[in-house]
Amino acid sequence: MSFDEMLGSGGGNGEDIRPAYQAFRQWLDRQPDNRVLRKSEQAENFFRKIGITFNVYGEDEADERLIPFDVVPRVLSGNEWRKLSKGIEQRVRAINAFLHDIYHRQEILRAGRIPQSLIANNDAFLPKMMGFDPPGGIYTHIIGTDIVRTGPDEFYVLEDNARTPSGVSYMLENREIMLQMFPELFAEIPICEVSDYPSWLRRSLSACAPPACMGRPTVAVLTPGTYNSAYFEHSFIADQMGAELIEGSDLRVVDGRVAMRTTQGYKPVDVIYRRIDDDFLDPLNFNPDSMLGVPGIFDVYRAGGVTIANAPGTGIADDKALYSYMPDIVEFYTGERPLLQNVPTWRCSEPDQLAEVLDRLEELVVKEVHGSGGYGMLIGPAASKAEIEEFRAKLKAKPDGYIAQPTLALSTVPIYTEQGLAPRHVDFRPFVLMAPNSIDIVPGGLTRVAMNEGSLVVNSSQGGGTKDTWVLDD
Repeated sequence: MSFDEMLGSGGGNGEDIRPAYQAFRQWLDRQPDNRVLRKSEQAENFFRKIGITFNVYGEDEADERLIPFDVVPRVLSGNEWRKLSKGIEQRVRAINAFLHDIYHRQEILRAGRIPQSLIANNDAFLPKMMGFDPPGGIYTHIIGTDIVRTGPDEFYVLEDNARTPSGVSYMLENREIMLQMFPELFAEIPICEVSDYPSWLRRSLSACAPPACMGRPTVAVLTPGTYNSAYFEHSFIADQMGAELIEGSDLRVVDGRVAMRTTQGYKPVDVIYRRIDDDFLDPLNFNPDSMLGVPGIFDVYRAGGVTIANAPGTGIADDKALYSYMPDIVEFYTGERPLLQNVPTWRCSEPDQLAEVLDRLEELVVKEVHGSGGYGMLIGPAASKAEIEEFRAKLKAKPDGYIAQPTLALSTVPIYTEQGLAPRHVDFRPFVLMAPNSIDIVPGGLTRVAMNEGSLVVNSSQGGGTKDTWVLDD
């Protein structure tokens, strides 16, 4: 049975409401019939009106979809948040230290804590980053750490997103719509702000300006363009932090700097928050067919002429095969036991673990090592016999391309339906900003919710929705 974050295990009587939710539930019980449902419909119209959509690749109909939004917030107490924050900070420090080590002395490989083949044979590892120190020593300027909950004090890291974590625009807009729909809630309940994120982001990126920067850094967001699934977020972030939104065609290398086209000619850019993958960043150094990047930008980067956030090569830290070694990585670089645990993971690249996975496919979740967005995965308990057999063949053909995990009893938070409150499974992505002398974790984050009853898949591309996440200022 799943842990209900509002009701705990008591079944829903007023006395059983967990402390973090009591003020909200008291407010909800006072609302006139249909008010919350009516406001929920208004929220959906608002999101549609301002264009908060995402694109779905590979489908003939309706390229753009509206991500469902639910008005029942996910609430974390201040004490819960403090525990989570400590664990998240420990983890991101270890990830940044790991990336520095992997691109320099590779001490963790020498110590035998992770296999060399996991790095050497990994497409996300960039040999061209070897020996290079990024400005400020920061590889992972922005990290999204996906967390799931299974009990009152049981939190697990599901995966790390160190390349180009998305979703912060939904975190901010979800809060904005809740403020508009239910302003009295924020007057009654002490809820931490998330609206400072854009200014924190700009400050954090500016603190990592390259050696060539003179004066106040010029910051820009590099987008693949309007057809990208996250284009709304790219434009939203640029606007919110007062940065330029640019495409590769707006940039060129001029006098050893990366410069953007303006009405006054080309102007140097100091920090580029890129939302395109490594392979498309520079056709001279990576994929020669890329039309999205900037020829020569990687050479300028290595020469100290521009900062790229996140640093090229950080994708090795998101690798799902490497994920199973994260407890070792945390301990190796911090000298401490991990404060946040991993989900138990089978490495299908290891024959004995593969054999166990093949025997238990109907009860496990199997993921592609390089997969994302809920694609390319098998949820054993919900799969048909044909789907299981199809995945069995995939695993046998390419075992090192997959990991497997148990099907966790993810916690639930109620959503608001026409019939009233109904529990749905959730996960959580807090956003972390890393600078040379600071780590900022926004007191909130993106809660994704599986809108379908019983579903464990929360990804927006697979029909999931979002909620506002409240951290109580207690």
